[in-house]
Amino acid sequence: MRQRDTATERVPEAVESYSVQPLGPHHDRAAFSCGVEVLDRYLQRQAGQDERKNIARVFIAEGPEPRVVAGYYTLSSYGIDVGDLPVAESKKLPRYPVIPAALIGRLAVGLPYRGTGLGAHLLLDALARIIDVNSEVATHAIVVEAKDESAATFYRKYGFKPCPSNPSRLFLPTATAIAALSGK
Repeated sequence: MRQRDTATERVPEAVESYSVQPLGPHHDRAAFSCGVEVLDRYLQRQAGQDERKNIARVFIAEGPEPRVVAGYYTLSSYGIDVGDLPVAESKKLPRYPVIPAALIGRLAVGLPYRGTGLGAHLLLDALARIIDVNSEVATHAIVVEAKDESAATFYRKYGFKPCPSNPSRLFLPTATAIAALSGK
């Protein structure tokens, strides 16, 4: 069982049993609704195209019923401007203008699954996938773009910090994620 980044609370067992897998043709994307139109529309109309064009990888949490999309997130490679990071963080880095990062571009939980811990489960799954490839494709940080203050609060709870130049862009050093998920 994976632990949360900044607390010893655990994701509920029922949610951990949800299968998180790459987007497939069998997933019922049209029925998904998280209550945020831009996130619903993305999954319904654009996710498949982003997959085909290697823009993003889309991962689906299947609920107790097959084909039902309980939630989803996307992953992409990303470059973060060193100037976007806090000075204390950027001083530790080489003087490259852009450093490698991974982007969790979207993360959404379907309305029937809100409050179940599925958002945390999806975030931890995304972090684990990023960490898994970090030994082959270096990523200094994990970046998210919070759509609103509620989303920013969610990410801050897991150790993400706002970028001074854009507070809706938050980052988590990959080393911090590795330490948290390995229990160190």
